[in-house]
Amino acid sequence: MDLEEAYQLVGEFGPYQKRAVAVLVLIQVYMACQSMLIVLVGVVPAYQIDQGQGSITSHQELIQHVTFTEDVNSIVTEWFLIKQQAYKVSLAGSLFFAGVLVGNVVFGPLSDKIGRKPVFLTGLFFEVVFGYMTALAPSYEVFALSRLLVGLMNGGIGLVCFVLTQEYVGKSYWAMTGTLTNMTFAVGIAVFGALGYYIRPWRDLATAANSPGVLFFLLCVTLPESPRWLYSRGQTERAEEVLRYMALRNSKHVTNLTLRRVGPAKAGNDPSVLHLVTHPVLRWRTVVLMYVWYACSLVYYGLTLGASDASGSRYVNVAMYGLVELPAYPLCIYFINKHWAGRRKTMASFLCLAGVACFCTMLVPENTGALLSATSLALLGKLMVSAAFNIVYVYTSELYPTVIRNAGLGVCSMSCRIGGILAPFVPSMRALHSSMPFTVFCLSGLTAGCLGLLLPETLNRPAAETLEELSNPAYSRIVESKVHLYQEDQLKSNHN
Repeated sequence: MDLEEAYQLVGEFGPYQKRAVAVLVLIQVYMACQSMLIVLVGVVPAYQIDQGQGSITSHQELIQHVTFTEDVNSIVTEWFLIKQQAYKVSLAGSLFFAGVLVGNVVFGPLSDKIGRKPVFLTGLFFEVVFGYMTALAPSYEVFALSRLLVGLMNGGIGLVCFVLTQEYVGKSYWAMTGTLTNMTFAVGIAVFGALGYYIRPWRDLATAANSPGVLFFLLCVTLPESPRWLYSRGQTERAEEVLRYMALRNSKHVTNLTLRRVGPAKAGNDPSVLHLVTHPVLRWRTVVLMYVWYACSLVYYGLTLGASDASGSRYVNVAMYGLVELPAYPLCIYFINKHWAGRRKTMASFLCLAGVACFCTMLVPENTGALLSATSLALLGKLMVSAAFNIVYVYTSELYPTVIRNAGLGVCSMSCRIGGILAPFVPSMRALHSSMPFTVFCLSGLTAGCLGLLLPETLNRPAAETLEELSNPAYSRIVESKVHLYQEDQLKSNHN
């Protein structure tokens, strides 16, 4: 039998998989706190500079004459990151996303080669270690280095964690587990806003945000290796062992679970990142997906990281920019499973709507009501791009075969993090014109939405396990026949 038939036998989403996925999904709260940490620990409070008798010519003189008029404890107040040193706050945020970029590139192919579990556990362990390094940093330089290293681990384990939530369950549940993962990240942003409200000193906040990682590491030690990865690497017997263990924990009595053996050509095949360039089918998918991921990240993080700069309580704003994402996920689950919408059209539509919302933000006068204001339209844009971001994770994992899925996600996430690196600096474009940041967000959303329409639809199509399946005409016939049967079933149900 093939893997999908095996999952039908042991349970596509049984009690054991629910517990395993729950742990992996809840890790997103921890990862969201790490991603958003700079938003609150890098807050710039109001301050006054006493000029005295003469002009201030050095940063040391500035330190002696500055007075912070707001009761805030942050890296800005501790290391006086103002005036000529103000760029260091954005730099710390960009270093985090630079680390995430490298983590995506390194951890993705690595987990395809040596396994999901060892790479995931190693990354999670070191992220916790470097997280405490952030909280205890004696200087800005150590703080910045720790953010780079936390980002490196965060990017790596985030990718592998997402793939594991997909590969532990049957393909029919991929959209749901992917959506839950991204939804929990949004909840994590809101949790971080609440955490920041109650824990004001930045070192205490960094410690509190990092400590749950210890618990999650202990919970993840007992998780099994991905049976899909084992099967794709030719380790069929180990894959059967994991599936039998899942069946046992799901209270399923399975006696005849035997997977179809992978032939020598498949077992000897060793896909690499280069296949994303050399393989004719994957090449153009990767190019388009890289731009879509970049645009999603630029708009998503550009709007989120600007939350503390908006009017009102910075803690409420951070929480709102997290909670506003939640309505997007039920919409995603509804639309991406409809044959008339699917993954491709829904993703493209949400991206275009995000671009339109950002465009409308530039047209709204400043003195308007709370219902139709620049902030509310920006929140609407955040909702739309969150929906697109959620879909692109699920969609990308379905477009790549299992043997190269993590590498594909890693390369796409790399371009995504380039958007994250640039995002903290986009608000500074207001110096050129007040509408420049939203112009960038608008154009990014619209162009990515249009390019996304060039990708194939994956709804109700079997997931490829190897590169041979992706290129095999027989695989294409299977796809066509399954889609044809699905359409016939839909027509019959409509007549009934």
